[in-house]
Amino acid sequence: MSIPITDPFNILADPAFAFLAAALDPQQVQSKFQAQVFYNSRRIQYLQLQAIRVVRHKLNRRCLIEYDVIVEQSGRIRSMTWIGKVRAKRLNQASYRLQKILWDYSFHRDSPDGISVPEPVGQIPEWHMWLQCKVSGVPATTLLPKHEGLELSQRIAAAAHKLHQAWILPHRCHGIKEELTILHDRLARVTQQHPQWQTRLERILTACERLACTISSPLFCGIHRDFYPDQVLVNGSRLYLLDFDLFAGGDPGLDIGNFNGHLIEQGLRLLGDPNALAAQQTRLTEEFVQLSGEETRHSIDVYTTLILVRHIYLSMQFPDRRPFTEMILEHCEQRFSQSIVMPA
Repeated sequence: MSIPITDPFNILADPAFAFLAAALDPQQVQSKFQAQVFYNSRRIQYLQLQAIRVVRHKLNRRCLIEYDVIVEQSGRIRSMTWIGKVRAKRLNQASYRLQKILWDYSFHRDSPDGISVPEPVGQIPEWHMWLQCKVSGVPATTLLPKHEGLELSQRIAAAAHKLHQAWILPHRCHGIKEELTILHDRLARVTQQHPQWQTRLERILTACERLACTISSPLFCGIHRDFYPDQVLVNGSRLYLLDFDLFAGGDPGLDIGNFNGHLIEQGLRLLGDPNALAAQQTRLTEEFVQLSGEETRHSIDVYTTLILVRHIYLSMQFPDRRPFTEMILEHCEQRFSQSIVMPA
């Protein structure tokens, strides 16, 4: 088959993905898709593969492969792209099942409230792969600083609340204890690279522990757990929520706090002011509190601070963000200095 194959990562050179040779072979892909993939929950009558592209690769861990296809179903012909999500160790069946449940629950492409997830279309267990339709849209990261940012913030709050109200039983939990465990690990890594900051980081970690103790009886539901602007695609009046790999049972305030923390970091790094997107944070928080109840407000504030502290570490993982690491550290110190939880 004369099908273009693009693989800038040379993933087959990664021993962890040696099993993916068939996933880059057009004839085998065509055969597998024809037999194992469904669209609109129905078998496809005709499928023609058009192109294969490896678009992301994390060594020894995961990769994404895009497949351009033409399909015929019920007499209609469509051109679309499917995204194959692959893990090196095993098929992530939990994420596929969750996305299928959400799609069936009321997150489908025609949901009346305009809140959707990409349609899951099948699994290829031999390739540790599950597939979803690629959806078009603009990341919320791009739109939030613009004039439509306030209205968009309000819609994002409604989308998060809808997810929390789905009441899907998660297979794992993530609470304040787990969040502190992550912070201990990440700040220890920062200290290894910047030992001159050890005392400052220890004081911040102590303040985080004190702050965490102020959450007494958190609410519990299924949460995204990695909710930030790039996880929301905006397509006109429709929002698509992406990437539920970290979905867990936890405090709904974590999702909004996580989102707000990213907005503060985005303002600091891209706009030179941690308060540049404060109006969007306020609109997001107030709309969410109105939908979910006043009891979520405090946990939103707590998790906003904790995710900002984690950004000290996250900023060091990307070359273009490293110049901002100490600025984030300083902002966290200022944030704690305005509260009663910062140790002397």
